[in-house]
Amino acid sequence: MKIIVLIKQVPDTSEDRHLDSATGLLDRSSTEGVIDEVNERGLEVALQYKDSHKGTEVVALSMGPQGTSQALRKALSMGADAAIHLLDVNLSGGDAAWTSKALSAALKTTAFDLVVAGNESTDGRGGAVPAMVAERLSLPLLGSISAVDIHSTSVTGQREVESGTLSVRASLPAVITVTERSPEARFPNFKGMLTAKRKPVKTLSLADLSLDPSERSAAARSVVVSVAARPARQAGKKIFDSGTAGVELAEFLAAGRLL
Repeated sequence: MKIIVLIKQVPDTSEDRHLDSATGLLDRSSTEGVIDEVNERGLEVALQYKDSHKGTEVVALSMGPQGTSQALRKALSMGADAAIHLLDVNLSGGDAAWTSKALSAALKTTAFDLVVAGNESTDGRGGAVPAMVAERLSLPLLGSISAVDIHSTSVTGQREVESGTLSVRASLPAVITVTERSPEARFPNFKGMLTAKRKPVKTLSLADLSLDPSERSAAARSVVVSVAARPARQAGKKIFDSGTAGVELAEFLAAGRLL
């Protein structure tokens, strides 16, 4: 069994995130980059299967700038066997369509049984890329599943919906996305950190994937037309009870259309 986990390096959600006012793109130097938590949970799903099925190979695949290699090294220290870094300046600012095309091309360079991803990233919140990858590879997609069972020829899972829970199944090879209800990711141990340095990380460019940068149209790049800093929070209104606090509170809520 070979499982490829799509991971994304995102700004640390515990810190303030900023946009570059000149380009409108994410200012990656303003905060530390980390593996998106839901991607870590997807990696944990793969690693738990590997723990009980010796011979399983887990590969982490990520697209991003040079600093993304740090996220891949962490994935290796957690237990992944190898990593693939899709790195090319012509991928910067790409939309979901261009991103999915590049990731699909990278996946075509290696055999696999299962692709695991998070259902949506904490920075973009689009949640469309894994489905687009599945479509480009003509593979079934089990999206937003919270409980996963991987078998030798199929994968099953539970998807929560408004009316209850759905049991879903697909034959392998397939693409699945997991939610934050999936198992919490393990911490890298000392041995994992040491062995991560010796595990292979393959870097691929668009040329390696036989993708012509000219195929990317102007519409395939996200463009920010304006950037404005979030206004500072204003102090709330204090109401002191002198016998009319209830009326004042009701008037305040009504003025803010909160009633």
